[in-house]
Amino acid sequence: MKYSLSILVLCTGLLLSSCETLNQTAKVLNQSLGTPTSTEIALGLKQALEVGTNTSAERLNAKDGFLGNMAIKILFPPEAKKAENTLRSLGLNQLCDNVITSLNRAAENAAAEAKPIFISAIKQMTIADATNILLGKQNDAATQYFKRVTNAQLTEKFKPVIQSSLGKVGATKYWGDVVSRYNQIPLVTDINPDLTAYVTQKAIEGLFVQIAQEELNIRQNFSARSTSLLQKVFGYADRQR
Repeated sequence: MKYSLSILVLCTGLLLSSCETLNQTAKVLNQSLGTPTSTEIALGLKQALEVGTNTSAERLNAKDGFLGNMAIKILFPPEAKKAENTLRSLGLNQLCDNVITSLNRAAENAAAEAKPIFISAIKQMTIADATNILLGKQNDAATQYFKRVTNAQLTEKFKPVIQSSLGKVGATKYWGDVVSRYNQIPLVTDINPDLTAYVTQKAIEGLFVQIAQEELNIRQNFSARSTSLLQKVFGYADRQR
């Protein structure tokens, strides 16, 4: 009889525990399956974008953020590609590698400057902007929004940092050596592209590539939605597709 009573108590406990788990699961599902208000959509999207842009800037600002990422690694300017090939054929591989490394280091140094610009753009985003971005058909709608509203500011902010960094990391010297050595070769067309403008453009392009990856991650990866608000807002967006 005692055994029967113990089994009954155990089964009752398990049942109650299961009910509690089911209630908690239902609560989570209800939160994520509910229809967000327009204010929640704006807050949720801004929360996601602030995390995504900060993560992007921090990753690119780290050592090898550009150099170690083949999708955005900065190479010789297109108009200087022939010069690179020629110099490498003459055994000047190290000189060319030094240029590439230093260009990417300059871009990595500048990446930190993006944070306040993106935060400002996020704060100025309207409810209509947020709704269109969240429910639009493009998986990079937020990235495209940032391109429209921050590109000029990023260029203005990045350019002096890039110019200063090029000197600090040795890019100016290495590039000067490349131009000098190549222009000494008989019958070649002299090169001297605007290195600051080129690296600034490539650094901004790389930043947007990284942001697009972060945006796609939160749109497609449930585990990236780290708060109940994000789960609710992006869960709603999933159901609208």
